[in-house]
Amino acid sequence: MVILFVFLDNLFSLDYSIIIVWCFFAMAIFDVVKKELIDREVLIEKENELKLVTSALLSRGHVLMEGVPGVAKTYTSKALAKLLGLSFKRVQMTPDLLPSDIIGYYVYDQRSGGFVLRKGPIFTNILLVDEINRASPRTQSALLEAMQERQVTIEGELYKLEEPFMVIATQNPVEMEGVFPLPEAQLDRFLIKVVTGYTSTKGLVKIMKNADEIEEAIESLKPVIAHDEVLEEIRKVRYVRIDESLYSYIASIVEETRRHAAVRLGASPRAAIALVKMAKAWAYTSSRDYVIPDDVKAVAQPVLMHRIIVKPELELQGVTPDKVVEDVLSRIPVPKP
Repeated sequence: MVILFVFLDNLFSLDYSIIIVWCFFAMAIFDVVKKELIDREVLIEKENELKLVTSALLSRGHVLMEGVPGVAKTYTSKALAKLLGLSFKRVQMTPDLLPSDIIGYYVYDQRSGGFVLRKGPIFTNILLVDEINRASPRTQSALLEAMQERQVTIEGELYKLEEPFMVIATQNPVEMEGVFPLPEAQLDRFLIKVVTGYTSTKGLVKIMKNADEIEEAIESLKPVIAHDEVLEEIRKVRYVRIDESLYSYIASIVEETRRHAAVRLGASPRAAIALVKMAKAWAYTSSRDYVIPDDVKAVAQPVLMHRIIVKPELELQGVTPDKVVEDVLSRIPVPKP
């Protein structure tokens, strides 16, 4: 890692100089993650997905990953947790899974003569909720308090979750039997939705040739950053600068989703806040201490498409939320520097 010392006493304040150093440090961290997973072809053709999930973590948000089985959703989550030195747990959702199976419960201990807490898998840094739409609404709701408040309540007792805490939930877009679609209120809790698909033919050939080596590489991954440093990186993202014109740009995008002729329900103020947070994190992982319009455009689809409901009659004609977002971005003038 190359450390850059910036001495700009006559031009910038000390705080601004620190932010510049922060940005180069952040770039080095993401470069290492990219080098370990993308350049070494542990994750093949998944660089954009990896950067989105990393940016969501730096934004203290949660991720909904949608894709057919076998497109490295679990591998991406597990590999990122290992590289960042974070604890990782996985829950396979089923219709008979109970809320207590996720958050935990009290059991009677005969040796002590009292009840002890057996913590559920939610007590971790990164929780992979596999096939979240297979769980019942009751069990899905157990995640709401944890995702929003970063705490759980067990038998009236409140337990704070360790930071950082991120839920990565996956779902299969093609299965319609035996699933419970996520309600709009829960979808809105996810900072971004990452749609991941098949690799190219060249990528598929690499996967087939190196399947065993890829699995071994993921298991042997070592942390490239300490837990406390991850918390520090999350804190630094808050200091990324965003111009007043970009706040107006984001507000116009969000409001245009509500006025769009094809939309029944547009983006909420929470979506606007999410767009600001993700734009800052995207700029930060791109080695900048300021947001540009391209950062907003880069994260607009993941932030907005799961928050938009298209009118049923137009949905039958092939209009989708991602097409709506694309149309909205083309309508709103980009701020000039």
